This record gives sequence, structure tokens and C-alpha cells, in this order.
Amino acid sequence: MTEPKASSAKEVWITGIGIVSSLGEGLDAHWDALNQKRVNVDDKRFAPYIVHPLAPVSFDAQIPKKGDQRQMEAWQRIGTYAAGLALDSAGVKGNQEILGRMDMIVAAGGGERDIAVDLAIMNADAKGNSSPAFLNERLMNDLRPTLFLAQLSNLLAGNIAIVHGVCGTSRTFMGEEAASIDAARIALARIESGQSEIALVGAAHNGERPDLLILYEFGEFNLTEKYAPVWQRDAKGGFALGSAGCFLVMESREHAEARGAKPYARLTKVVADLAQRKQPGAVTKSLEALWPKLGVAGDTGNLITGATGVEPVTSEEKAFLRQHPGFAVRATGTMFGHTLETQFPLGLALAALSLSRGALFPPNDPTGLEVEKSDVPDQIVVLGAGHWQGEGMALVEAIK
Repeated sequence: MTEPKASSAKEVWITGIGIVSSLGEGLDAHWDALNQKRVNVDDKRFAPYIVHPLAPVSFDAQIPKKGDQRQMEAWQRIGTYAAGLALDSAGVKGNQEILGRMDMIVAAGGGERDIAVDLAIMNADAKGNSSPAFLNERLMNDLRPTLFLAQLSNLLAGNIAIVHGVCGTSRTFMGEEAASIDAARIALARIESGQSEIALVGAAHNGERPDLLILYEFGEFNLTEKYAPVWQRDAKGGFALGSAGCFLVMESREHAEARGAKPYARLTKVVADLAQRKQPGAVTKSLEALWPKLGVAGDTGNLITGATGVEPVTSEEKAFLRQHPGFAVRATGTMFGHTLETQFPLGLALAALSLSRGALFPPNDPTGLEVEKSDVPDQIVVLGAGHWQGEGMALVEAIK
């Protein structure tokens, strides 16, 4: 799915990047970790499942009020923190005039369960003590005011608005990996058309959740027993969930220049599709159909993918990549784990960061797909394919 680009379309710049993940927080920490080929995994806490846990973070730095932190679960703290980093990076943190009209597009899951409350209620029910009065009392006393069994996805946008003062229009998309592809696609279209001047776009994910591991185990999606890079997982495959938040500040070139903002890169195109995956090879065909819509220059280049490790989608994505052997590939799932809604903005952020630093970070998986690249990149393709539905691509370009 894509929108035709009018000749008068505004140029869209990425002027702010905020990342917090298993590799640390901030751009310098992530760039160093990527170049040192560091991977942070935990194979003990949720054994036999493997996760990429969030690095130690002092949330006070971006969420100063303890009361605000207490009413958020981990995924909201991660996202609100990353959003603050992005606003700092763009130089608009605390600028009420800009924040008051900054639009916000967030990709989010359905929120976290309160496991302790769930277990208490289920144990009481097993003992025959779950009368309506008991359930009412538990709901009133045990859950935070912002919760009703599971947090609502739009509370992430609400908390960003409260903590950071982002008060323009707000949109929240659900739908796992595809949600963040649409968030980026719509942000780009709105700014290009002049409907928006500046927007905060991103997502957050907490991968250290027993309820999620149980949910994904039903679909046999989890990587178990032993960590391996994405391309080296066996025929069964699987993803290792990762905790991460990533937000981008996107704005029109005119708006950025008027305030003297220095861009990281330009977002040129975002396209999306939804393949009928019951048909073998559907993902490969979907990606091939999206490729010519990007406007990639030449048969060589750079590509950052959020490949999950889940089969058969990873093998079908690999088949697509082999049709473009001139592209040096990097898989975020190897370093960050699979971050679901955060998958696509993370790819955009790493592409913009690489372009701004004049180099693609080195491979962390010695396969035929991931090769060393010494050329200074001027374009990077970002690819995202969901573990069970949704495909998308973006083209990020250097600003010369």
C-alpha cells in the first residue's frame, strides 16, 4: 500500500532519534555497541526462553515524577523515556510552542497484564472464593487507576503527552509489526502533503513478560534453549523477544530549516503490503512487488531488516534478499531481539544514524547475507516483515 507522491510533496527529514534497548540508551551508546558487535541476552530468567533484556536505565532522567512512573507499566516507561530522548535529540524538548502543535503517531500493543493480580484471582477461583463482591474488591484495590486487566494501547501516547507536553493530534495503531510500518507511512504522507509540519513517531515493547512468552508459545514462535543469530536459527526457527523503545522526530524540511535543526537523514518512501501467507512464497512475492516502489538507485546498497527468525517467513525473506546480492544486509533481530511494534522504527533509526555517521555498522552474523561494507552509504533500505502478517519497506537517504 502506498500513496502517489505529488510533485509538490514536501521533503521529510528525520531530526530526532531516541533509542533505549538491551544495548543501552542514546545514539552514542548504540553506535558503540553495534560497532563492537555486542549482544545482550538472558537465557536463565525465563528458561527455556531467551530474551534481550532492557539495559539499566534511570527513568528519572526523562520521567521525573515518581507518580507518573508508578502508574505506568514497563512498556510505557520504556516508550515515554525513548520519546523524551528523541525530543532532546531534535532540540525541541521543553519548547511549548512546537510541542503544542507536534503530532504523535504511536504503534503499541494491548498493554501488560498484572500477573500478580491475575494469579490471585485465579487461585481464589480455584478455591471457590470468586464471588462478584470479591472480584469487585480486587479490581478496585489491586489494579492501578489506569488499568482494567490490561493497559490500553493509547495510554502510551497519553503518557507521552502528559510527561513531555506533546499536544498536537494523536493516533495509536495496533497490529504488532505492521502497526509501526503504518505509523511511519502515515506520518510521511501527512508531512509530505502539508497536513502536518512535525511529528513524533515510534513504539515501545517490553519483551520480559511471562504472559507474552506464554502467548507466543501457543504459536510456537519463541526461540528456546540456545541463542543464535537470526540467520543461523534451525528449521524450527523462532524469535527472542527484546525490550526496546524507539521514537523519531520527523518534520518538513522547511520547518526544520526555519528552526535551524540539523537532520540525520531524509525519509523518502514507506510502502506496505499484506500477503496471503497460506500460499508458499507469498512473502517473497510481496517484497518483490514492494521493491520497485521504493526508488532504489542501482543494484548495490545497504539494507537493514527486522527479520524475526520465525519460519517460514524468515526463509521467504531470505529468498527475496538473495535476489538482491549486491545489498549488504544487517538484521536487528540478532542484536536487539524481536521488538514487535518497535521493529520498524528501530530500523529507520539505525538507518538514519548510519547515514549521519557516514558508515553502515559491521555485520554481527557471518553469513553470505551479512558482508562488510566500506562505502559511504547514501541510501539505506529498511525492511520489516511480521512474524505472521504484514510486510513493509522504507527508503532512507543521506542529506548532502
